[in-house]
Amino acid sequence: SKKLIDQLFTEGKSVSAYPLRLVFMPCQFEGDLIAQTGVSVSKRHFKLAVDRNLIKRLMRESYRLNKASFFNNLSQPYAFMILYIGKDKPKYDQIEKRMQLLFEKFRKQISEK
Repeated sequence: SKKLIDQLFTEGKSVSAYPLRLVFMPCQFEGDLIAQTGVSVSKRHFKLAVDRNLIKRLMRESYRLNKASFFNNLSQPYAFMILYIGKDKPKYDQIEKRMQLLFEKFRKQISEK
C-alpha cells in the first residue's frame, strides 16, 4: 500500500550491497505473513520500461529462490523494499550474489538489536 511504502522510506532502516539496497521495517500484517516485499528500479537510470521490467524480474526471481533460507528464522514480520541503484544492466548471477550478500547484512543488522 502507498501508506506502508511511505512509512517504510521515512522510518525504515537500510543495508546496501551495490547495486542493490534493502530498506526494511518491522510491522504487523493481517494473517500469517512474515514478509511483504516490493522491488524498484530507477527511471532516471533506465529510461526504457523494458529494461526496468527485466531488472525487476531478475530481482524477484532471486528473492523468490533465496527467501526460504533467510526468512525461516525471522521472529517478527517485516516490510521490505529492494531497490536497484546501479547504472548498468546486470546479469542474473550478479543479482543472485548481491541478493544473498544483502540478506546476510540484513540478518546481521537485526541480530545486533
